[in-house]
Amino acid sequence: MTENCRKLLVVDDDTIVRQSTMAYLEDSGFDVIGASNGRSALELFSQHSPDLVLTDLRMPAMDGLQVLQAVTELTPGLPVIVISGAGVMGDVVEALRLGASDFLIKPVADMEVLVHSVRKSLERRDLIDQNSRYREKLEVANRDLKEHLQVLERDQLAGRQVQKRLLPPTPAYKGGYQIAQRVVPSLYLSGDCIDYAYLSDRYLAFYLVDVSGHGASSAFVTIWLKHLVTHMAQEESLFGDSDSFANGPAVMLERVNRELHKTRLGHHMTAFVGVVDTFDNRLSYSVAGHLPMPILCTAGKVEYLPGKGKPVGIFKDVEWQVYQRDLPEKFELACFSDGVLEILPPDDLCSKEEYLLDLLSNIGGNIEALSEVLRLGAIEDGPDDIAVLTLAGTEIAKPLQ
Repeated sequence: MTENCRKLLVVDDDTIVRQSTMAYLEDSGFDVIGASNGRSALELFSQHSPDLVLTDLRMPAMDGLQVLQAVTELTPGLPVIVISGAGVMGDVVEALRLGASDFLIKPVADMEVLVHSVRKSLERRDLIDQNSRYREKLEVANRDLKEHLQVLERDQLAGRQVQKRLLPPTPAYKGGYQIAQRVVPSLYLSGDCIDYAYLSDRYLAFYLVDVSGHGASSAFVTIWLKHLVTHMAQEESLFGDSDSFANGPAVMLERVNRELHKTRLGHHMTAFVGVVDTFDNRLSYSVAGHLPMPILCTAGKVEYLPGKGKPVGIFKDVEWQVYQRDLPEKFELACFSDGVLEILPPDDLCSKEEYLLDLLSNIGGNIEALSEVLRLGAIEDGPDDIAVLTLAGTEIAKPLQ
């Protein structure tokens, strides 16, 4: 706002002083009105709503301090400059206590001092008003942001519940096998996905997939993957016969790779896909860029399964190799997503893999023992999603739950 738009009210019972002050301020570009006493000043104040008040201190009937107090009550924060010929320190203190923006001593020898005081008082008021408007806008923005975050949190929680319901029961049993899982998301939603099923009363198929990225978009891919693989198992007999046992892990990865390229979801994934022939105790599996490799614990030996393969969703027309391994009657197989490497103490990858191998040589591949020693239940806001899948050959036969 320019100075010639700013309206000033000058209050002084001395006509000569009042008129000379008004004339100088008008020449300085202000719109000025004058009052000869406090009461008429308050009437003009109500009628014209000036931007600043200059008032003499010593006036009959209603002095400058009373004018100051009345103006401050009517319009808190409005700048009021008090001018006094007495120069008593008590008057200065009282005026400032009541909210005066400045205190000048009569006579004002240099009127530019008065103009400077007026301008500074108005600038200070403008800055306060501007900050107040910014604060109001910020409060509105914060309220809107809080509401949006609450909506997002509800959506994320709902999505998390959907993901939980899509996870298979844990633990689950079939014949002499126990399979279990644990997924710990770094956010509400997880890009790690685990599923398993018993098919054709013979084959126990499972996979652990780690989708690139975090949050809702990665979680959407896990849900898409779940429905695609379920459709393949139910409608196309994936993992349902001896031929699919022999080549099913590679078939699944190749199909997912083609579909992922078609959907253009912008994600890739690493995966370990396995299927156990429960009649022959034989494991068939494929690896798609998965790290770390699953660890097989047998009597007297703990080792990483061999295997390699390209991630899913990056390259077109990729073929994956199928590996096979005979399993003893008693064994434990533990599969991890790469998020587990983030919580292990060593610094480099090789040391982390050795640490994980030593860990399982001491506690085995039981899901409860792994969860406890890795403190999975205590992780909050982890650096990455963590998924653990365990498969064990046991001597206890229970129905699949």
